[in-house]
Amino acid sequence: MNEQALIHDAQQGSLDAFNALVLHYQDSVFNTALRILGDEDLAADVTQDAFISAFKSIASFRGGSFKAWLMRTVTNACYDELRRRKRRPTTPLEPETDDGEEMDTPRWLADPGMTPDQEAEANELEHAIQHCLDNLPLEFKTVVVMADIQGMDYIEVAGAIRVPLGTIKSRLARARLRLRECLQGFAELLPANYRLEEGLNAL
Repeated sequence: MNEQALIHDAQQGSLDAFNALVLHYQDSVFNTALRILGDEDLAADVTQDAFISAFKSIASFRGGSFKAWLMRTVTNACYDELRRRKRRPTTPLEPETDDGEEMDTPRWLADPGMTPDQEAEANELEHAIQHCLDNLPLEFKTVVVMADIQGMDYIEVAGAIRVPLGTIKSRLARARLRLRECLQGFAELLPANYRLEEGLNAL
């Protein structure tokens, strides 16, 4: 994918070019919204709103990391939604599909080569991590989602939420410390072959 060419064409009004960008980034944008909002339906709505907003404002993009620009758009949309609902974001410990059945392990944890026992252990670890994410302040949760789940570097995260690089590093360090402390309370639930630090690296 020639991202720069697609961005240029989208800025000239090409819907096909913008749709190609959407297809490339839609999973990252949706997963970010889901982790912040904790509700699949809300995350889908906010993702759609974020892409509509991005299309309307793409002419204002002046270079740099397009992913960071998109993440700022979806993060702002999430914050707007949270302000409207005036509730603390939560992530379901066991998200369900529309027919009430439990969803599969999220792709960022799932390994198609795992045995059923290994998958059960991964699910157990996922539930503990989700619970601990839920208990982070929103500004900490956001940087963890971007850096540790979406794999963005510190500079991209700083650009996405428009705070100094030092603040990002500080928030991330404090967030990771809180996650470690929280996961200590789930020591008996974590798989035996996972050390606490390894559990955090699964983020």
